[in-house]
Amino acid sequence: MVGSTTRTPRIAILGGGIGGLVAAAFLHRAGLPSTVYEQAPKLREVGAGLVVAPNAARLLRQLGVLETFVKRAVQLDVGWEFRRWQDGTVLSAEDLAASCERLYGEQTYTAHRADLLDAIKNAVPETAFRLGKRCVELTFRAECPVLRFDDGEVVEADIVIGADGIHSIVRNAIARPTQPTYSGICAFRALVPADRAPAFARRHAQSLWIGPEHHLVHYPVSAGEYVNLVAFAPAGDITVESWSATATVEEFLTEFDGWDPRLVDLIRAADTPGRWALLDRAPLDRWSSGPVTLLGDAAHPMFPFFGQGAAQAMEDAAVLARCIADDVSDPVRALQRYDAVRIPRTTRIQEISHARSHVNHLPDGLEQEVRDRDFAGADPLVANGWIYEYDPDIAAASVPVRV
Repeated sequence: MVGSTTRTPRIAILGGGIGGLVAAAFLHRAGLPSTVYEQAPKLREVGAGLVVAPNAARLLRQLGVLETFVKRAVQLDVGWEFRRWQDGTVLSAEDLAASCERLYGEQTYTAHRADLLDAIKNAVPETAFRLGKRCVELTFRAECPVLRFDDGEVVEADIVIGADGIHSIVRNAIARPTQPTYSGICAFRALVPADRAPAFARRHAQSLWIGPEHHLVHYPVSAGEYVNLVAFAPAGDITVESWSATATVEEFLTEFDGWDPRLVDLIRAADTPGRWALLDRAPLDRWSSGPVTLLGDAAHPMFPFFGQGAAQAMEDAAVLARCIADDVSDPVRALQRYDAVRIPRTTRIQEISHARSHVNHLPDGLEQEVRDRDFAGADPLVANGWIYEYDPDIAAASVPVRV
């Protein structure tokens, strides 16, 4: 907590998405006010569904918003249910209802991103938000960060947090510019109203259908009002990396022609799908430069194959707030500590998420048969315990403040 004799730093957060709001919430909890600058005229989350695993659910509980969140979330009974593309044969499944809370102290949920954002907003003072503020430049004046906005306003800060996504202005200002590489994979996303979805897709389950060069995930969101679909396929000439880019249902269906008819029916019931390219970015070896740092996709964009993108942004925010609060008189040192705590973990998750596409997209044959047998004997809930049991306070304590 901030002491009475310590000057409270001016903290600017660029980006009012999940990561930016969780950072503002944890800073507020530590007695540190911040200002969230969001370019949209209102707070909203682009996209559709996401998984809130125990490591993220614990942070929502700490912020006092878990009960609000679960009113619109769906608690999973079954998770990582792998199915064969051709006929839906179940290759493996987890009984989350019986095991998740016992192992990790919280359940696993699925939710619409907007519902998660709405819950988190309750932990941030309304006075913290500056909407309709698009930052166009970050510079320094005598080592003090200076933000310039498209309306001409100039803001000085003591600490700047770039939570401004994969096309981050802050990242471009402080990190060596690198060009993303073409992954050859594109993603489709869509929502299906529950009254148009087949019963198997309305179950409280996260189902992954895997097949040659493709896989598709579905689960219910918005208190069961919709089924979220996200699918991955060869990108062809698709190179646009934008949540707002769209495809047609017919294009979506073409990619999954010949798959289990139940899955085809689910796709056919979808609203207009989005489609965007997955571009590959190497992990950064540092996120901070002086009193400026990054979190979430601005720091570590990752393939969505482990469902940890939002959770890792939330963990970043919790650790970052702890590091700043512990060393409020020296922001540069606080951010160096934040880097040391978080980069090894997010780099590891980036790397395993990247490798997952090969496993999920194997062509039928001997290697696929071996993979399917391995699935049958695996327990991902236990195997991934290092992800779900993570405690930001314990992690931060493992890297002490250097005096």
